Amino acid sequence: MKKSALILGVIAFVVALGGTIITPFCTPCLAIFVGAFAGYLAGVFDKPVEKSVAVKSGAFAGLLAGIGAVLGQIVGAVINGASVGPEGAMQIMRQLGLSGGAGDVSIVYWTSLVVSTACFAILNLGLMAGMGALGGLLWNQFNNKSVPPPVAPASPAQ
Repeated sequence: MKKSALILGVIAFVVALGGTIITPFCTPCLAIFVGAFAGYLAGVFDKPVEKSVAVKSGAFAGLLAGIGAVLGQIVGAVINGASVGPEGAMQIMRQLGLSGGAGDVSIVYWTSLVVSTACFAILNLGLMAGMGALGGLLWNQFNNKSVPPPVAPASPAQ
C-alpha cells in the first residue's frame, strides 16, 4: 500500500500540477482515475486475502496519493496566480466587455484562487480515497476468486 501510495502520489503531484496550471476544474476527473489506479495497485503490491482489507488498503492508498495531488494543486495555483495575476484577469474581463475596479478584481482574484484551490483539494482527497476503495475492491474481485470448499465424497449406500 505504501509503495502504490508513493508511486501514485508522485504521479498525482505531476498530473494535478499540470491540470491546475490550465484550470482547477480538470483535477476532479484526474483524481477519479489516479485514485482508482492507486487502490488497484495497492492490491497488486499487498495481495490482501480478505475483501475488507483490500478495500481499506485501496482507500488508504488513494488518500495518501491524494496528498500528492493536493501539493500539486497548491504549486499549480501559485504558478497560475503568478502567470495570470489580477492584471491578466482584468485584461480578460475587458476583452469580454466587463468592467470593474482594479482593487475589486485583485481582491476577488486572490480570494477565488485560494478558495477554489482549497475546495478542489478537499473534493479530490475524497474522490481519490473513494476511488481507491473501488480500485481495491476491483482488484479483489478480479484476483481473489474464492474457491468453493471441496465436496465430501458420498458414502456408499448400505
